[in-house]
Amino acid sequence: MSSHDSVLIVDFGSQVTQLIARRVREAGVYSEVVPFGKAEAAYDRLKPKAVILSGGPASVHKSDTPRAPEKLLTAGVPVLGICYGEQTMVAELGGGVEPSNHREFGRAFVDILADTPLFAGVWPKGSRHQVWMSHGDRVTRLPPGFAAIAVSEGAPFAAIADEARKLYGVQFHPEVAHTPDGAKLLGNFVHRIAGIAGDWSMAAYRAEAIARIRAQIGKGRVICGLSGGVDSAVAAVLIHEAVGDRLTCILVDHGLMRLNEAREVVDLFRGHYNIPLVLANAEDRFLGALENVSDPEQKRKTIGRLFIEVFEEEARKLGGADFLAQGTLYPDVIESVSFSGGPSVTIKSHHNVGGLPERMAMQLVEPLRELFKDEVRVLGRELGMPESFVGRHPFPGPGLAIRIPDAVSKEKLDLLREADAIYLDEIRKAGLYDAIWQAFAVLLPVRSVGVMGDGRTYDHVLALRAVTSVDGMTADFYPFDMTFLGRAANRIVNEVRGINRVVYDVTSKPPGTIEWE
Repeated sequence: MSSHDSVLIVDFGSQVTQLIARRVREAGVYSEVVPFGKAEAAYDRLKPKAVILSGGPASVHKSDTPRAPEKLLTAGVPVLGICYGEQTMVAELGGGVEPSNHREFGRAFVDILADTPLFAGVWPKGSRHQVWMSHGDRVTRLPPGFAAIAVSEGAPFAAIADEARKLYGVQFHPEVAHTPDGAKLLGNFVHRIAGIAGDWSMAAYRAEAIARIRAQIGKGRVICGLSGGVDSAVAAVLIHEAVGDRLTCILVDHGLMRLNEAREVVDLFRGHYNIPLVLANAEDRFLGALENVSDPEQKRKTIGRLFIEVFEEEARKLGGADFLAQGTLYPDVIESVSFSGGPSVTIKSHHNVGGLPERMAMQLVEPLRELFKDEVRVLGRELGMPESFVGRHPFPGPGLAIRIPDAVSKEKLDLLREADAIYLDEIRKAGLYDAIWQAFAVLLPVRSVGVMGDGRTYDHVLALRAVTSVDGMTADFYPFDMTFLGRAANRIVNEVRGINRVVYDVTSKPPGTIEWE
C-alpha cells in the first residue's frame, strides 16, 4: 500500500488496538498495526507520515516492559501515544510514570486546559468532556518541552503535547465509542497535525487488490473455500473479477450452517455470477468428528482441520490448484501477530492466518487481509453484490457448532437452525435487521420443565442475542420491546418442537471483553 500516505500503529497489547486502525481508516487514511517488536522494521518499510502508540496491559515503571523504538520518537514525524503509549513515550523522553492512587477504569471526564490542534473544532479550552479510561498508572512528571492540555480527576496529565515536535499523548482511549468525540480527535491528528489529506477509498482498494491478485496468481489456478458468510463470498467475487474462470469455489456443507444457507450460496455463485462452484457434502464427517466434543476451542480446531482436509480432497478431484483463497480479515491478522503473552493473542484458531500445513502444495491468497468487517461490506457493494447477502449479520467460522455450548448433534442443530430462522424472520418483519449488528440464537446446555396444553414437557431452553455495534469490538444489547420478544418467543415455542423456554440475553460488551459469537 505504498501509494498511500499512511499511519503506523504500534501495538503494545491493548485489546482495542484494532479500533485505532479503524478510526484512522474512517478518516480516509491507510493504517497498519504491528507489534512493538517489529515497529522499527515496519517504519522503514511503510515510511509513515505519523505514528500512534497503542495502549497495553504493562506498567512502564517495571523492568522488561515494552518500549517504542527510539527511532519513532526522534524521526520527526508526529506521534500520538494512547494510554500505555503516552506513558512509554513520557518515560523514554525523560518524564515520570508511577502507580496511581486513583485508578480510572470506565467513564471519566476531562477538563481542557489549552487550545491545541489535537482538540481543534471539537474540545475548546475550558470545556469538559466524557472519555473512556483504563489505567492503573499515571504520568507524574512531563519530559522537557511538554505541557498538559487536559486533566481528569485521576490523571493530572490526561492529555499532553509538545507542539514543536508534534508529540502528543492522551491517557484516555479516543478509539472506543465510549469516548464520544474520540474519532474526531484522531481525525485531527492525522489531518491537522500530520497533514495527511486522506486518499483511502474502497474504489482505490478494489483496483489495487485486483492488480495484486493478478500479479500473485499469474496464470495459476485458485480454489476458494466458501463458508456461507460475507467475507469468503466477497473474496471470491473479487478474485473472480481478477482471474475469471481460473477460480473454482468449494462450499463445504458441514451441516453447521444456517437454514437454507448452502442453497443460497449456490444460487448466488452459480446462478448470478456463473462462478464454478463445487458443493461438498461433508455433514456426516463433521458431525462424526464433533460427537461428544463440548470444549469450544476443540470444536474450532476440529472444524478447521476438517476444512483443510476437504479442501485437499476436492482440489485433487479438480486436478490440483496452485492457490487456496480464504476470507481472512485484518483483525485475524492483527490477533495472529500480537506479541506473546498479550491479551490480543490469536483467537481465530479456525483460520489459517499463519499459513497452510506444509503438506499442502498451495499458496494462500487473502485479498481481504487489510480490511475490517464493515470495509468488506463496502467492498461487496463496490463489486455490485446483492445487499441481501452483503448486509447479512456476521456468522462465526465454526458455524452453529459454537452456538451449542455442549456436544453437537444433528437433532440439536436442526432445533437451533429452525429457531434461529424464526428469530431472524421476526426481526426482518419488524424492520430491525439493519439496525442490529448481530442477532442469533443459542441452544443452552440446560433443559426446563414446562406445561404445554394438557401435558408436561422437559425440553431445551433457547437464548436470544441481539447487539448493536459499529465494529464488533464494543457492543450493547438491542433494547427490544416486550411485545416483540413475546411474539418471537411464542412462535419459537409453538413451531419448534423440543424448545419450551426462550430467554433474552441483555449482556453488553464494553471494551476489552470477549468476542461475540
